[in-house]
Amino acid sequence: MDNKKNNLPFGKKNYVLMLVGIFTLIVGFFIMTLDKEPFGFGFLGITLGPIVVMTGFIIEFFAILANTKENNK
Repeated sequence: MDNKKNNLPFGKKNYVLMLVGIFTLIVGFFIMTLDKEPFGFGFLGITLGPIVVMTGFIIEFFAILANTKENNK
């Protein structure tokens, strides 16, 4: 039972980064909803929110590609 190989596609580091990325995406979309300008054309809706969302997607990209020692076993 101890020799059982872990068949998960990613390591713990990957999953933690994925959760951080998802949280960042949610925060970015929430920031965009806080904009009080019509149609979201203020600073929050057109600048800050999309930057935070893009950061979330970049984190997700690195979470998928991150190589951990757990993956090499």
